[in-house]
Amino acid sequence: MPVPTATPPISEAPYFDAVAEGPAGVKAWWVTARDGTRLRMGVWPNGARGTVLMFPGRTEYIEKYGRLASDLAAEGYGMVAFDWRGQGLADRPAHRRDMGHVLSFDEYRQDVAAFLEALAPMDLPKPWFLIGHSMGGCIGLRALYDGLPVVAAAFTGPMWGLQMSPLLKTLSPAIMALSGPLGFGKTFAPTTGPWAPLVFENNTLTTDRDQFDYMSRQTDAHPDLALGGPSLTWVKAAIQETSTLMAMPALDLPTIAIVGTGERVVDIDAVKTRMASWPNGSYLSIDGGEHEVLMESEDRRAPSIDAILSLFAQAAP
Repeated sequence: MPVPTATPPISEAPYFDAVAEGPAGVKAWWVTARDGTRLRMGVWPNGARGTVLMFPGRTEYIEKYGRLASDLAAEGYGMVAFDWRGQGLADRPAHRRDMGHVLSFDEYRQDVAAFLEALAPMDLPKPWFLIGHSMGGCIGLRALYDGLPVVAAAFTGPMWGLQMSPLLKTLSPAIMALSGPLGFGKTFAPTTGPWAPLVFENNTLTTDRDQFDYMSRQTDAHPDLALGGPSLTWVKAAIQETSTLMAMPALDLPTIAIVGTGERVVDIDAVKTRMASWPNGSYLSIDGGEHEVLMESEDRRAPSIDAILSLFAQAAP
């Protein structure tokens, strides 16, 4: 099948307003990447102070950021959020829809290009800002190197390295090398598997029960939004992409990275190392926070939101 030479027009997509708890006026759209993959984006317009591009993490979807859209709207910012390929209501892998799977993170670069092309005629208020969470922080960092038109960037729990057990770190090179030749690339990565409802006790996302229940209600009401673990090929692609990004020179862009001290998903040291070389960047540690610092208890969430808003206000021309 030939690769399309142009992105097809966007069309209206479903949006589950009742579980998002976001501001009024949102519109969801289908967007098609150049390889034919159908994606989804949500647009909360009318931000007099500018527009935030919200890059979600792996497993996530636009409704998960309804509350954040409300926070930003209260401060005068519009927001756009995205369903990356393989998650939310975007096209899923043909072999297994509940598995996170890409051959290369360049596929997510196609997604970013498609979204930017779709946003261009919407004339959303400038300046634009970036918030990238987890895998969205990895995709977002690459997008900055690709020239994403934002004046400042905030990253929460960014996936610039993966946390792995000592045993898995030791075995990882061999597993990655053999996964393709032995046909295991489309199997779930070790310690992961099909989607199952999360249990609050000892979850790795948040210490706050209300925020945890907010996320759980969304997938309970709309199971099609849920996603299980990543494939071995996805993990291999993630390791390759994060290694490449860590070796690239820092950019001169106002940036903050925010990580909880209880982080158990991404590599905290990788984030600290990246930000230590950033000429116009800072690192904020949230005491006791887990992976979702924007969905934590209010005493942990508020400093994160405040730091992001302060960065955006200072960076605005």
